[in-house]
Amino acid sequence: MIRAGKVKPWLYIAPVVILLSFFLIYPSIKTVILSFYGSNSQEFVGVKNYVFAFTNPTMVTAFRNNALWVFFFTALTVSFGLVLAVLLDRVAYESVAKSVIFLPMAISMVGASVIWKFVYAWRPPGIPQIGLLNRVVTFFGGEPIAWLIRKPWNNFFIIFVGVWIWTGFCMVVLSAAYKNIPRQLMESARVDGATEWQIFWHITLPLMRPTIAVVATTMVVFVLKIFDFVYVMTNGNYNTEVIANRMYKEMFKFQHFGRAGTLAVILLVLIIPVMIINIRRFRRQREIR
Repeated sequence: MIRAGKVKPWLYIAPVVILLSFFLIYPSIKTVILSFYGSNSQEFVGVKNYVFAFTNPTMVTAFRNNALWVFFFTALTVSFGLVLAVLLDRVAYESVAKSVIFLPMAISMVGASVIWKFVYAWRPPGIPQIGLLNRVVTFFGGEPIAWLIRKPWNNFFIIFVGVWIWTGFCMVVLSAAYKNIPRQLMESARVDGATEWQIFWHITLPLMRPTIAVVATTMVVFVLKIFDFVYVMTNGNYNTEVIANRMYKEMFKFQHFGRAGTLAVILLVLIIPVMIINIRRFRRQREIR
């Protein structure tokens, strides 16, 4: 009976363990091994691929751009989401406004990239502009701007597309946390003479800090793997390369499987600390409860 009691739980989780091992653990181990081999996966090259990843000018640009994405994308989506969650809680048309802001989430990232590629479209002066922004610029007498070619601002124009999509997600999650704040605390602060700004900084923000941290780390994990926007809008040209797009090129364009595996391992290593932070935070919250 004792042995049966120990074996039965493993029988229940065995299918999940097998699936995870086959689709997650084995590919991860295989990718790590692959990263130490050359383009044909036959010649062992040691850490040569890793040296290339951290010294090649294109790769250095990709790391820099990923850092830009992580900082600006995360800061803007979380900030805008928080501001909208607080402000829209006070309006009568809250549900309609939130639905409109959340609507871009219903569009695939590839679809949104195609839409904004047309918005940013550029033609030389004297030729009719098909891009919405350049139509507006030329309508007021300005010269058309090559939004996706002009360095380094083109990175920020692409980041804006990601912010446009994901702000709605952050807003919805943060709005749920905001509505769980006891209104008695805010009313008491108002009675004591606190301004709305003071209430936000000393009551709202501290109580929402755990949710903000979770949303921020979620955005960081997502944006470290950013690929769709860059691939569709510029394919990494004009100094807009990112790690995931370069990994795709090394794998399918240059067929250098070792370098592709190296970039996959680097992405995994970058994501692991963020996941550890999230897990530790969840454990602390569980202990508090």
